[in-house]
Amino acid sequence: MQENSRWHTLETADQVATATYEHLLRSAEQAIAKHGCFKLVLAGGSTPEKVYRLLAKADLDWSKWFVYHGDERCLPVDHVDRNSLMAEKSFLQAVAIPEEQIFNIPAELGPELGAQAYADVVAKALPFDMVLLGMGEDGHTASLFPGHVHDLNALTHAVYNSPKPPSERVSMSAKVLGETHELLFLITGANKQEAVKAWRAGADLPVATIACSHPIDIYIDSDALGAGL
Repeated sequence: MQENSRWHTLETADQVATATYEHLLRSAEQAIAKHGCFKLVLAGGSTPEKVYRLLAKADLDWSKWFVYHGDERCLPVDHVDRNSLMAEKSFLQAVAIPEEQIFNIPAELGPELGAQAYADVVAKALPFDMVLLGMGEDGHTASLFPGHVHDLNALTHAVYNSPKPPSERVSMSAKVLGETHELLFLITGANKQEAVKAWRAGADLPVATIACSHPIDIYIDSDALGAGL
């Protein structure tokens, strides 16, 4: 667990989404004022989707936003389980971010080609302004899973044998996910309690491999935090 982590405990997943949304708006305004753009890495999952639905209703200057994805499943571009399709339907189709500033992972090419292509995108984008991440009940984040070994210096990874279907994916590396001015974890649900306890106790989990030179903000609901933590 990174020492300068800041834990924000909310009662419900909806409150986690609202607090994240408000944090995100402040950060976007500051980044645009500072250097003229806001480079955001999206996460998949139900709680981030709540954030995206709030963003879809916001009245902002979207022309300065650049959007990336932390990971993607190797499925056709129109498949319902694609992170990019979820983001499009809940957020991106409702706002005026220029199409050329939305960078989907071409995971439909397969793990190797998709990872190679997105590594070029990532190299040009770094550092990010904000990275959003979730955490699975096994302590995985993005598509970085327990027991998987990757090149620590790579920008992206071809992922095989995912314990969650589909088995093939593309993920940004832990190194890249930490190269950001702000790193936010969104964690909700009672099924995350054991992983949260293990993370806080220093267990060797994928979520613990994301290191950032800036403080990490963890937005968590009471169900995921559990009693006594």
